[in-house]
Amino acid sequence: MTRDRRDRVRALLPAQGVDALLVTYLTNVRYLSGFSGSNGAVLVGRDPKDDRLITDFRYVTQAAAECPGLDVLVERAVDAGGAAHAVAVGASRLGFEAARMTVAAHESLRAAHRDLDLVPTEGVVEGLRTTKDDDELAHLAEACRISDAALAATLPLVRVGMTERQVARLLDGLMLDHGAEAVSFDTIVASGPNSAIPHHSPTDRAIERGDLLKIDFGALSAGYHADETRTFVVGADPEPWQSELHALVARAQQAGVDALAVGAELRDVDHAARSVIAAAGHAEHFGHGLGHGVGLDIHEAPMIGYSTAGILGDRTPVTVEPGVYLPGRGGVRIEDTLVVHAGGPVSLTTTTRELLVL
Repeated sequence: MTRDRRDRVRALLPAQGVDALLVTYLTNVRYLSGFSGSNGAVLVGRDPKDDRLITDFRYVTQAAAECPGLDVLVERAVDAGGAAHAVAVGASRLGFEAARMTVAAHESLRAAHRDLDLVPTEGVVEGLRTTKDDDELAHLAEACRISDAALAATLPLVRVGMTERQVARLLDGLMLDHGAEAVSFDTIVASGPNSAIPHHSPTDRAIERGDLLKIDFGALSAGYHADETRTFVVGADPEPWQSELHALVARAQQAGVDALAVGAELRDVDHAARSVIAAAGHAEHFGHGLGHGVGLDIHEAPMIGYSTAGILGDRTPVTVEPGVYLPGRGGVRIEDTLVVHAGGPVSLTTTTRELLVL
């Protein structure tokens, strides 16, 4: 599978004007090789026999297990090792990930290999990663299944008087208990007025009767991230303004989901949801993008926003996550991880979107 991915990169080398590409961003390294260690690089050459994983002594055994069929070069300084191997196999123009390599590393390589042209590239691997293969979609589906199961186990235990941190720790532990290797990101639990903060960090604030409770979370499985948000009311029937706000966000999210289609313009998908919120007079209370790609990174291409260019492709997982946030009062966000298909989007997260009372 990873050989197929390197072959796709290889096919792009002529258009990039390079003989080989040195990949140092660890997420891209994992995508192209299967290697999950903390120090590694992949060199993709014009000939498959020139491909190498470069890592250090600590990971020799791990690399052999995770990267069968890919030769391993042991070198502590992985970028230097990749450049040296490129020279050894006859490359004269070496592409590098311009957004990932430090200026210091670039200058060091240039000083050590004056006969090697270093060519900056942008988004070569990331562009390929937007379309997921069957294994990737299965890993994402499992991460989302774990997330939904953990939330279902958490909700009956939430009570007035619990703190935001207590709920977050409970949910994190249940994700691990249900099979997650880790959490996708720091879980957001925001209660009462804190729910109006889009990326609130849980505090020792005790949940009060009638609070909105916003939970943004996800499980990590086989390196792939789930991302989901639900908003609840705790201990009392929702007030009319809470029900109305939740219904508005639900309508906006459905409009965004309905706009997901192969070939759809990213900004048009954002507009489909944003226009619903704007028409209700809350344009100023929805200031973030509608969604983003998800996979080996929690936030990856494509980004769905009001100013983003590009189109959606087939087999592309994205989030749709509109929100309305009323400062000092409370906020609602509803988010799902979905996969864009030619036959329509499929949601991998399945917890009900209704406004539940806990």
